[in-house]
Amino acid sequence: MLMASAVPLSFSTWSVLINNFTIEVGGFTGAQFGILQSLREVPGFLAFLVVFLLLVVKEQKVALVSLLLLGIGTSATGFFPTAVGLYFTTVLMSVGFHYYETIQNSLSLQWIDRKRAPYVLGKLIAVGSFSSLLAYGAVFMGLTWFSRSYETLFLVGGIASIVIAILAWSIFPHYTSDFTQNTQIVLRKRYWLFYVLTFLSGARRQIFVVFAGFMMVEKFGYSASDITILFLINCGINIWLAPLIGKMVVRWGERRTLICEYIGLAVVFATYAFVESAVLATVLYIIDHLFFAMAIAIKTYFQKIADPADIASSAGVSFTINHIAAVVLPVVLGFVWLSSPSLVFLCGAAFAVLSLIMSLMVPGDPTTGSETRRIIQRSTFQV
Repeated sequence: MLMASAVPLSFSTWSVLINNFTIEVGGFTGAQFGILQSLREVPGFLAFLVVFLLLVVKEQKVALVSLLLLGIGTSATGFFPTAVGLYFTTVLMSVGFHYYETIQNSLSLQWIDRKRAPYVLGKLIAVGSFSSLLAYGAVFMGLTWFSRSYETLFLVGGIASIVIAILAWSIFPHYTSDFTQNTQIVLRKRYWLFYVLTFLSGARRQIFVVFAGFMMVEKFGYSASDITILFLINCGINIWLAPLIGKMVVRWGERRTLICEYIGLAVVFATYAFVESAVLATVLYIIDHLFFAMAIAIKTYFQKIADPADIASSAGVSFTINHIAAVVLPVVLGFVWLSSPSLVFLCGAAFAVLSLIMSLMVPGDPTTGSETRRIIQRSTFQV
């Protein structure tokens, strides 16, 4: 939980400032911003390489070093406002972020009992949301009350993560897992539905993360403090909602939770494509973030069907699969954005519909040997 709190202090600071910083200071166009976001996702695409790191370094140490890189990259962002400078600091920050997230997913599924996993993962999201709340609050006060520069805000957010990483390194012992993890790349045919859901999730989420905030600034003229308030609202809701979603996954099961998520996201994306009201765009932005926590269901679905020894390797592979579209889509859709922003969000709606179709194949009680189900069983359509 301490490590989970460290990530948002840097990444939330970076996320809430980067739209305004690139436009106001860097003079970025939509195409340049798309390139930056694609570069940000390259380390996520290469997350499978973490398996080779585990040959020589324990997972817990990899996680802590990743936190340090995340903090260093964030701290340096404000001092390099050129395109090349921002591309470099973004990649450095992203290496830390994505490799930490890969290891965190692996360790969480290894250390937490399957019955408790949804609850604990919900709590981890809540902890991260509270940490993000602190980061957004600090950014808001820095911008509106103390008139701090972008350089100062990026620096403070990065240093906060660095300090926590050093504390976690010095205070806590090395924890062990009950299973020896495979230290080679693992791809199994029976995990195919998990891979597809992960791929679609990465594509769909990337479209919204990259272009929704950008539209709020470019189309509706949101300031950095306005964006910060929006993020504050999202985090405040998630602190309360994420643990409840964890309980919902236990009660409803992964299948029903995912169906609910994808129906809601399809509606949000389709509406966002044609929104002309700043108020409605704000409401949609908040609603979309409410659905983010439901991604817990994909993780717990995999935990139930996976060989425990595959978790570390599969965490890296799944992150790579999640980022295949994330590397390509921002730069491609960045150019689409120049002529038709609506089409960008309609693509997101299409990915949500595909996710909905795939979620119908998740069993009501997934286990090893029962990884998928037929959508149609004896001419009876079941949801």
